[in-house]
Amino acid sequence: MPRDYYEVLGVDRQASETEIKKAFRRVARQLHPDTNPDPEAEEQFKEAAEAYEVLSDAERRQLYDAYGHEGPRSGGYSGFEGSITDLFSAFFGGGGFESAFGGGARGGAVQGGDIGVAATIDLAEAATGTQVEVAYDVRERCGTCNGNGAEPGTPIVTCPRCQGSGQLQAVQRTAFGQLVRTAICDQCGGDGRIPEQPCHTCRGEGMVVERRRVAVDVPPGIPDGQRIRVGGRGHAGERGGPPGDLIVVVRIREDERFLRDGDDLVTVIDVPAPRAALGGVVQVPTLDGEVPVEVPAGTQPGETITLGGRGMPRMGRGRTGNLRVVVNVAIPRRLSREQRELLEQLSDSLTEDNLRTDEGMLAKLRRVIAR
Repeated sequence: MPRDYYEVLGVDRQASETEIKKAFRRVARQLHPDTNPDPEAEEQFKEAAEAYEVLSDAERRQLYDAYGHEGPRSGGYSGFEGSITDLFSAFFGGGGFESAFGGGARGGAVQGGDIGVAATIDLAEAATGTQVEVAYDVRERCGTCNGNGAEPGTPIVTCPRCQGSGQLQAVQRTAFGQLVRTAICDQCGGDGRIPEQPCHTCRGEGMVVERRRVAVDVPPGIPDGQRIRVGGRGHAGERGGPPGDLIVVVRIREDERFLRDGDDLVTVIDVPAPRAALGGVVQVPTLDGEVPVEVPAGTQPGETITLGGRGMPRMGRGRTGNLRVVVNVAIPRRLSREQRELLEQLSDSLTEDNLRTDEGMLAKLRRVIAR
């Protein structure tokens, strides 16, 4: 029993004419023998073509909705016969599969391909913005033949292999009848014409590979891995088509002094335990050099001091992140006799009041685990 036409195309019964057309093109792409080697694909395509022919016609669709498969047949419709190539020609024109979905013989302008390169900068350069020079190989139009592939002063003739069509067809017999496969001509590349005498510079390709250097502006605050697109700096287009783009992937070197957290920077400073207890001024690294920072008396391990506006600028905006300074209280080691005696005196003099904190047990655990 034939399958439901709506099921064949994968649409519901309320689908519009546009949705039905899109569904049929999607199914046709999947079932064409150039992309689907399954021997049943041809029969499945015929089924899809029959479903589309009925559902795309308002009168036939009404009959099908009312009476099922017998409805359109009562109106004189009898389905499809013939090869899959005939069906593609009927629905998509003489270009067959390739022309139906944007391929096939080359005729119009074709945009050149994009080129991707990487550029590495320092964190400080990422903060202020910089300019980098990248070098890469690019396909350019040959200056000798101006891109037509022919030696200057010699003609361009019709391709003798495809007779100017840009395509080659091969007939194959299958259990379902004759199957015609279409492919781009391997001699002219689908152009339909070839130079009588190939250009000595590009050997008839119309393109040459050249080394190019381009200066690229990197905006302040750029994150690691950000892409910068430079229009028109990629491979040259074909037959008058525009060139592709240059895509620069910006990588940022690790800075041993800082970790980046969005727009903020994080650094760690070592403060001797006595200094953390007494408080004082320490030097803290920033992107602009070291600055003095006051460490409050009684600063505990892992506490953070925030320096506003000392982080990274937000790309495209005026706001600047902060520098978070994490205090690592360093416990002295390898003490001299005098130092040990002084610490013993300090230890003996400490009372419970010196060690009391406003934090509860859970708060202490969270702070320790968060490190």
